[in-house]
Amino acid sequence: MTEIELYDLWRANAKDDTDLITELDSIKDDIEAIKDRFYRDLEFGTGGLRGVIGAGCNRMNVYTVRRATQGFADYLNQEFDSPSVAVSYDSRIKSDIFARAAAEVLAANGIKVHIYTELMPTPMLSFAVRELKCQGGIMVTASHNPAKYNGYKVYGDDGCQITLRGAEIILEKINSLDMFTGVKTSDFDEMLENGMISYIDQKVIDSYYDSVLAQGINTDLCASSGLKVVYTPLNGTGNKPVRHILSKIGISDVTIVEEQEMPDGNFTTCPYPNPEIREALELGLKKCEEVKPDLLLATDPDCDRVGIAVPSDNGYVLFSGNEVGAMLLEYICTQRIKKGTMPEKPIAVKTIVTTDIVSSICKEYGVELIDVLTGFKFIGEQIGFLEEKGEENRYIFGFEESYGYLSGGYVRDKDAVDASMLICEMAAYYRTQGITLLEARENMYKKYGMFYQTLYSFTFEGESGMFKMNDIMSTLRNDPPAEIAGLKVVRFDDYKTSISKDIASGAETEITLPKSNVLAFFLEGGNKAIVRPSGTEPKIKTYLTAIQPTKDEAVVLEQKIYNDFSKHFK
Repeated sequence: MTEIELYDLWRANAKDDTDLITELDSIKDDIEAIKDRFYRDLEFGTGGLRGVIGAGCNRMNVYTVRRATQGFADYLNQEFDSPSVAVSYDSRIKSDIFARAAAEVLAANGIKVHIYTELMPTPMLSFAVRELKCQGGIMVTASHNPAKYNGYKVYGDDGCQITLRGAEIILEKINSLDMFTGVKTSDFDEMLENGMISYIDQKVIDSYYDSVLAQGINTDLCASSGLKVVYTPLNGTGNKPVRHILSKIGISDVTIVEEQEMPDGNFTTCPYPNPEIREALELGLKKCEEVKPDLLLATDPDCDRVGIAVPSDNGYVLFSGNEVGAMLLEYICTQRIKKGTMPEKPIAVKTIVTTDIVSSICKEYGVELIDVLTGFKFIGEQIGFLEEKGEENRYIFGFEESYGYLSGGYVRDKDAVDASMLICEMAAYYRTQGITLLEARENMYKKYGMFYQTLYSFTFEGESGMFKMNDIMSTLRNDPPAEIAGLKVVRFDDYKTSISKDIASGAETEITLPKSNVLAFFLEGGNKAIVRPSGTEPKIKTYLTAIQPTKDEAVVLEQKIYNDFSKHFK
């Protein structure tokens, strides 16, 4: 069908949401607007759906959600006998509506649904899948994207986001379905009454809290440490769970950023609710200047990422995800060894774009380090491999540079509730030792060297942007640069072809990780540039590493690398 034919089909059939009808009517004479909404189906990637909320097959709406859920239901009924699914949702616009729509489709397909009574974080969805022994899970969220987005993450029976194999099967089933006639649905209230849909009770929530608290190492020090915290949930799901956990470990001096306390999918005070960027933390930082805390915590809308800021001589400074993750890993190692709770043959897991300082930390404490592809599900997968061998306790920590952390196997996704607790505990411990987090960070760099990492995103909107992204990746893959910023490329890794090439010798070795559209350029001196298209946004992401004796020198080198490498994305 052409875009116009699809548009006419939607105008005739999209009757369940008056917002969609209004939107379709408003663009009837706008060919470009019609094309943008109908030139493709919203892509079901390796984790699920994510897109702009609105009308059309290239938008997030009840019809694209229902169709995806029907594909998921067909997959579950093919793979399992009498499957069940846990469902949760965040504070985004229409998240509750999409969650109900998904539940109605699952129930209509004979699949038992367990759904939370109110919005809950992503890690609590992962926990519910495992706790209730479900065969799948659905989390309605667009994580840290702007307010115009929503999304839909699919989970397997292990509590991880769905496997590559599972995603491929689900996509195949989705593609075979007609948007309007190929989907079974039901009435939520009727299914609630007959038991096909049920609400997740408080026992599951309490069990989750107990599992988080079990990750503590020095929580007994928190109450007497005098630690002072400012916290913002960025109008998302973290408000209740994070505050509950901090209260439980004795962190009582917590000031909430009032404007960002309650759920609000419009995110009016932080248009891009991502704790990785300063803009989202501006109100929190303003509150810090007033309250003078030891620590600012900020969790994203679905509470699986957390960012921090700490006081310095020049106001409050933000820590990167790489820095917080590395500091947490060293804290966990030192304290578990001190307390005699470090397992034999401990394992830490990080993604390939995460700081290499972790290698030095792991070597220092005798920890095996496993590198995985970008995406926390690959970290969760490693925990699952250990669990299959009865060695789950060997896993001590996993993290990714994008502010996601996890210290236990009770869930299989990053958990900002757990991370918030550990960050506060770490800060409280250092406070009792007369050390600030700023000093602890500097001590780490003095010990292991200055690893300076940055992330840059290059945006390519619309259909033309998609082609541009493909062209850029193809050029870099087929004609890779011999040097970047005057530094020779000594190794070139292509995760799509699974080939690692030593440039000097020409020798090629196999990359044993799953195939992925990622390119890595290893430069002289341990410096590095990694590039990959985002799986959820129209962006190419570049991860740069500069290693120098001091931060000032590393910043200068990083800018040289960026200025040269960024020419490829113009």
